[in-house]
Amino acid sequence: MEIQDTYQTLAGPSEGEFKDRGSKFLAYAYPVESKADIEAAQTIVRKLHPKARHHCYAYRLGLDKNNFRANDDGEPSGTAGRPILGQLDSAGVTNVIVIVVRYFGGTLLGASGLINAYRKSAAEALAAGSIVEKIVEEKYTLYFDYGHMSKIMNVISKPPFRMLEQRFTETAELDVAIRRTLIDDALLQLKAQVAEVYLEEVPELKTIAGFEIKYCGTL
Repeated sequence: MEIQDTYQTLAGPSEGEFKDRGSKFLAYAYPVESKADIEAAQTIVRKLHPKARHHCYAYRLGLDKNNFRANDDGEPSGTAGRPILGQLDSAGVTNVIVIVVRYFGGTLLGASGLINAYRKSAAEALAAGSIVEKIVEEKYTLYFDYGHMSKIMNVISKPPFRMLEQRFTETAELDVAIRRTLIDDALLQLKAQVAEVYLEEVPELKTIAGFEIKYCGTL
């Protein structure tokens, strides 16, 4: 399976609005990375509109886009959350939540009217935002003796490495980020430089004296 390490998402929050027969639909789109971010976005919108009867939403998380939810929040089933989710898919974004607040205008819109309103308000919010491509990186911490410093800095000062943080005490520690699809080659090059061996010799190394790599997770 091909490793994927880029995705489309929003650069920042954006808003949209749609009106139909007196009813007002206010849409808020937020970039999110976790369930905690989703809850924070919902809290913000609820504080903005505490008197609104409906706070419908949909979100997708992750590169595979399999982590998602669509919520109608009291509207007839399938008339709010699903249309919002459909707009996320049409925009091709993930790690995004869209929340649509409805103020009733006194005239029933019917199922088709609600679907249209939630779809269009969500589309307006996404269209108002800036869609960006993000690269997935993995974080590693390098632990090493100072004798390896120049060799390590020579490697990690260039892509695909990205320096995150440096800590210098009795030994040195560096936090680095590496683009997901380039990790194997990058670490191979790094180990070869530190051990001063050829690339093909690296797999035979069980350890490198005064040098250790620890995987810390996805950024």
